[in-house]
Amino acid sequence: MRVAGAAKLVVAVAVFLLTFYVISQVFEIKMDASLGNLFATKPPRYKCGISKACPEKHFAFKMASGAANVVGPKICLEDNVLMSGVKNNVGRGINVALVNGKTGDLIDTRYFDMWGGNVAPFIEFLKAIQDGTIVLMGTYDDGATKLNDEARQLIAELGSTSITHLGFRDNWVFCGGKGIKTKSPFEQHIKNNKDTNKYEGWPEVVEMEGCIPQKQD
Repeated sequence: MRVAGAAKLVVAVAVFLLTFYVISQVFEIKMDASLGNLFATKPPRYKCGISKACPEKHFAFKMASGAANVVGPKICLEDNVLMSGVKNNVGRGINVALVNGKTGDLIDTRYFDMWGGNVAPFIEFLKAIQDGTIVLMGTYDDGATKLNDEARQLIAELGSTSITHLGFRDNWVFCGGKGIKTKSPFEQHIKNNKDTNKYEGWPEVVEMEGCIPQKQD
């Protein structure tokens, strides 16, 4: 009986020590995690989710073309989403957002169907843009079939280089301005190529971000 009692005591002590060890380890892990959370610094978030902060007197922007004919383009400026599928203001063709170059205020958003639509309204829209206006454009599905030389020239005058050879179902994003004196540095273009397309019949999405200088008086 004494041997059995001693064995039970040894087992009880072992269980106690094991329980104490496990609890202490868990507590230590939780303490380490708590201290880690306490002292960890979250990476800073910049406007529109861009990778770095813009300098003073610049507007932060980020944009993406459409994905095939499924997901529409997205245009963000100064942390405000100007156009997107969620806002239900995008469509097949070329999507355009006009922004006041001095204040950053939104002037207008439109999309022009360059597959089944007419290029004439797009040309009239481009001609009516006022000097000092920031112009952001992104394609969705097909933005080129109905483009003619006049429309391409008007977009080129906004600072685009790629517009002259934008083709059927190419993906393209562009940010320029009315009255710009040089070619814009903000432009991305991927050709529709069946050998390299990410989606069947369409290239991958193109994205772009940057800081647009504010127009000065």
